[in-house]
Amino acid sequence: MAIGMDIGDNIVPVASIMIPVVGSIALFSFLAVASWSDARRKEREAYYRSETLKKIAESSGEGAKAAIELMREQQGTSVQRRLEGMKLGGLVTAAVGLGVMVLLRGIANEDGPVYLAGLIPLLIGLALLAYAFVLAPKEVA
Repeated sequence: MAIGMDIGDNIVPVASIMIPVVGSIALFSFLAVASWSDARRKEREAYYRSETLKKIAESSGEGAKAAIELMREQQGTSVQRRLEGMKLGGLVTAAVGLGVMVLLRGIANEDGPVYLAGLIPLLIGLALLAYAFVLAPKEVA
């Protein structure tokens, strides 16, 4: 008589455990490879950009001025892109906070002020918006 479980007799419990395990392994493997390839792409882009700027700067006096101007322009666009991302993130987070408040108000009407939990994402979104519009540096020196 065998002490272990015979898989053929009861495959449903084994499958119900193995499917999420295999799915989790596949998901995290994919995320690791995607993250690595994205970092590699960004590294190559930065390398090619720096090599191009170095060649332009070494070519002549006008080339050096053009390279410096290009670097300033790229830095300005990256700052602008970051600020726009913060504005969008603040709007989305504030909208999620309002949605959570409305949802909790509708679901738990008699349970007390549970809907106030929606203030957390709402206030985080408003803080992001306030920073993006008021406190963030607007231009690169």
